[in-house]
Amino acid sequence: MSTSAESKIAIVVFAGIDTHEGLARVVNALMTAKEARERGGEAEIIFDGAGVTAAVELADPEHRSHRLYKQVEESVTGVCAFCARSFGVDERARELGLPFVSEYKQHPSLYGRIAEGIHVLTF
Repeated sequence: MSTSAESKIAIVVFAGIDTHEGLARVVNALMTAKEARERGGEAEIIFDGAGVTAAVELADPEHRSHRLYKQVEESVTGVCAFCARSFGVDERARELGLPFVSEYKQHPSLYGRIAEGIHVLTF
């Protein structure tokens, strides 16, 4: 399987990590970003919806999956500004230095990314 150096993906994490299933989805999202970068592609990770809670937990050095998060941290574009407030994690996100994404009515613009030719994957 070959990968073009021009491949760009946006990985949108909607899952929280409070269940085994949710944690598995988030770990798979991070592994996809890691693989893309290793193969010469570009990947960005956006935490949206309940995924904003996953972002603040994984960004915490005490979390068991923090090591994987650190491996892809430079790919993290940020957390949805609206959802971070809605889920009550905006202050913690600021403390952890997570950037906020608010391109379309305080949410990330997935349509904008698609219009730019970026493949959007959701987890």
